[in-house]
Order: sequence, then structure tokens, then C-alpha cells
Amino acid sequence: MTSVIKQNPLHRFWFWQASFWLFLSIVSFVTLTLWYNQFSLENVIHTVLQGLLGMLFSVFLYRTFDKIWDKSIAYRLSIGMLVVFVVAFLWTIFRMQALSWLTPADEVWDEFGGWFFASIFIFLCWTGLFHGIRYFDLQQSEHDIMLTAEAATRKEHIKRIEAQSVARDAKLKMLRYQLNPHFLYNTLNAINSLIEIKESEKAQIMTVQLSQFLRHSLDNNPDTMITLREEISALNLYLKIEKTRFAERLQLDFNVDDTAQYALVPSLLLQPIIENSMKHAISKHEKGGIIELKAHINQNRLIIVIKDSGAGDGNTKIRIENEPGIGLENTVQRLSVLYENDYEIKTIQLANGGRSTCINMPFELSNPK
Repeated sequence: MTSVIKQNPLHRFWFWQASFWLFLSIVSFVTLTLWYNQFSLENVIHTVLQGLLGMLFSVFLYRTFDKIWDKSIAYRLSIGMLVVFVVAFLWTIFRMQALSWLTPADEVWDEFGGWFFASIFIFLCWTGLFHGIRYFDLQQSEHDIMLTAEAATRKEHIKRIEAQSVARDAKLKMLRYQLNPHFLYNTLNAINSLIEIKESEKAQIMTVQLSQFLRHSLDNNPDTMITLREEISALNLYLKIEKTRFAERLQLDFNVDDTAQYALVPSLLLQPIIENSMKHAISKHEKGGIIELKAHINQNRLIIVIKDSGAGDGNTKIRIENEPGIGLENTVQRLSVLYENDYEIKTIQLANGGRSTCINMPFELSNPK
């Protein structure tokens, strides 16, 4: 019942309408009939009858106020007061006439002024109640509209965030799975060469290593952050393959601070950079070379430096964004998606022909396992 009254303005009006006239009838019965010791069936009928007549006249008031609601304040005030006086006058006539019919009160008409004044007061109270309910309904409607608009805006905002999240995840996955085919081709060619020279055991080992590396690459969620320690463990899966290919020609020197080992980084962040060194330095040098990896924390930033011994001389400083190849561009784009502008990555060509790649990114600590 309460929900029906709240949801339907017409039901709400009739509820307050009935409550108003029932309250008035009870007050009239207590303060007049019982107070003056005039309790009789006729007086009870008169009290009920005048309440029903008042409700009927107030319906006329309701329709009048409803029709002039959109008019100016002055117009509504003048017409409203006129209608209240007319309705109060008619209601006074009817209820006094009913009292004279039902009871032997012959001198009731001598008190017309008092009855008329009371009627005016009652209908002014009813008018105030009507306007109070109407303004309350308007306020509730505006409030509901505002809540609906806020809910729609919030829902749209959530949809936009979800869409951005989906797009971000899709972009990360796309970037994450852009493996450099150069590495895959060389590895398969190396396996084929081992088979041709009947080094089946080494070919089998390299095949297992390639399978482990590819499984790790495809199984790990690209937007999941892992510790640098885990990243280096994954990197070693790749380097084991390269070690099988290059043997003693490939030397590694990793130096990672204890705190930096538990810093969070995107999975397989370093592999494209190491692969670039393998392609442009180690594989092109007759004696191979060395790859260094150092990581430390400085002012709440994770600093990772990867160097290779190179394949020639040069001293030109270049930025990694200008480097060709999917791998390095992939690394830049992944960092851009994750950190926006809160990162720095650049490559410097060293005097000995090697290159030094420095990654500067926010330090996010993972609890040691």
C-alpha cells in the first residue's frame, strides 16, 4: 500500500484528501459534539455528512488549482482566493442546512458568520496542504530525475572505464604477443642445423627450451606485473636457447640489487631488448660478446641498464623511439600504456660500438616470497 501511494501521485492525493477530512471530522466531533454534550445519532450523521461534502467541494478546488497551476503567481492567488471563498460559502450553506434538517436547531442561521469564517479557515488549510503536496511531488520528481541522470552518467562512466580497460588489455595483449620472428626463425634454423649434423641431443634440448620459452610467453597474462626476479628467470629461458646456439661466444653479466629483485615490471619486458643485442651485436661479432644487465633503486625509481659489447665502433647518441624493429617499439608502447608519461627509456651507442639501454620507471615493490 505504501509503495502504491508513493508511486502514484493520484493515489497519494486521495490518501491525504481522505486523511485531512477524516481528521477534521474527528476534531469536529470531539470539540463540538462531545464537548457540548450533544452526542446523538443526528449529530454524528451531520459530522460525517459535512466531511463528505467538504471532500466533494475540495475536489472542485483541486481541479481548479490544477488548471491554473502554470499561470502566474498573481493570477493563481486571485483566482485561488476567489474559489476558496465561494467553496467555503457553499459548504457553509450546505452543512448549516443539513444541521437544521437533522436537528431542531432553529437558530443556527444566526451564527452564519462564525460558520463561514471557520469554513474559510478550513479550506485555506486544505489549500496549503494541496500546494505543499504538489511542491513535494515536484521536488521528488526533480530529485528522481537527478538521481536517474546521475545513475545514467555513472553507468556511462563505468561503461567507458570498462571499454578503456578492455581496449588497454587488448592493446597490451597485442603488443605482448608480437614476438620477433627473427628469434624464432634463427632458433628453428639452429635446430635444423643440429639435426643435419646429427647433434640430435642438442637439437632436442633446444626444442625443449624453445617450447618452455613459448609456453611462458603465451601462458602469462601480459597485463600482470611480475617481479624483476621472475622476469630474469623468464629471460633465462630465452638465453638458454641463445647459449645453445652461441655457446662460449655469449657471455652474461647480471647484477641486480636485492631490493630491485622484488620490483614489479611487465612480463617479458627485457626480452626484446636482449634480443636486439643478440641480433645487432653478438651474432655479428666473430668472437661474440657480453651482455650486461644491472638494476637498482634510485629515489623510488627502478633503473634497469642493459649493455652489449657491440659489433663495431660508434659514438652517436640515439633514442630508442627512433630505433627500427617491432621488439623495441613494442617495449616503448607497453610502458606507455602502463605508465603514460611516467617512464623514460633511451638507448645510447657506446664508444666501443656497443649500446646501453636505460629504463627508468616507477618502483612498485612486491613482497618477497
